[in-house]
Amino acid sequence: MSDWIHGLPLGWMAILIFGGTFLSAAVILLVVHSLAVGDRARAFKAVSPGLLPPLGIMFGLLVAFLAAQAWGDQDRAQTEVNREASALRAVVILSESFPGEAAHLRGLIRQHIHEAQTDEWPAMASHRATITIVPASLAQAMKTTLALPVQGEGQAAAQRSIVASLENALDARRQRILISQSGVNPVKWMSLILQAICMLTAIAMVHVDARLSGGTRCSRPCSCKCSPTPRQTLDGRSSRSSQPCEDRDARAITSHLKATETRTDIRNRMTRTEDFEFAVRSRADCSIHLDRFCVVIAFLGQLIGAIPRCDAGWNKRRRH
Repeated sequence: MSDWIHGLPLGWMAILIFGGTFLSAAVILLVVHSLAVGDRARAFKAVSPGLLPPLGIMFGLLVAFLAAQAWGDQDRAQTEVNREASALRAVVILSESFPGEAAHLRGLIRQHIHEAQTDEWPAMASHRATITIVPASLAQAMKTTLALPVQGEGQAAAQRSIVASLENALDARRQRILISQSGVNPVKWMSLILQAICMLTAIAMVHVDARLSGGTRCSRPCSCKCSPTPRQTLDGRSSRSSQPCEDRDARAITSHLKATETRTDIRNRMTRTEDFEFAVRSRADCSIHLDRFCVVIAFLGQLIGAIPRCDAGWNKRRRH
């Protein structure tokens, strides 16, 4: 999975990472809003917005630490590759001091570069490279150099320099293979993901009141045909009412809406009062727990600071 992501172009990799992040945030927001019902809603609204800056700072520090580790490994790997290339270049240049074996040494160096490019680099990318196997081309170059006939101080110095450059190339190869096997610890990745989930959940709880809400309209269709209803007069004759049924329905709907709005307003006021009382109690409990936590941390700090002094006193008594 990691190799597949690393093999993507930069644009597609950015789209994949940002798309996954926004999708995760949307899922967490929907889950929190679906759970924000009744007492859980009041508990979610009691979460203080002051909790978000510390969570964001902790998440930023974790990302910075992981990025620093990755950048440090990259710089070390680049340094070792440059050191190996410089050592191989020095062997090619110094091989001119031995005209009879210069072509053979250059061929061995060329063979090592080809093997490193075609075999070792893919193995390092998949964490399959090992330092237990010595490259045959460099080992043969070392044997050939040590077996060269030396004539004069110049060739002797060149031989020593070629041997030192080959040893430097072998050491640089060993270091780059070791760096390729290093990586970010899975525990660190899990800590970073858990911190991100906690931060997104806290943001969703703080903004749980910002849900979209649509207005409701009460509609009551008229069930009659607006025909006037008969009415008995004092003389016993029936007459028609002068007020149509639409007016009576409109008046009934208006009174029903007013009563509904009154009950809703009373319910909202009671809910806000309960929410305020719950938030006050929750924040008071949080402050009490925070004070206890600070006391425990201060006690531990004093205890840890007293340990070196006790050790120093014990060592002093032992010396006396």
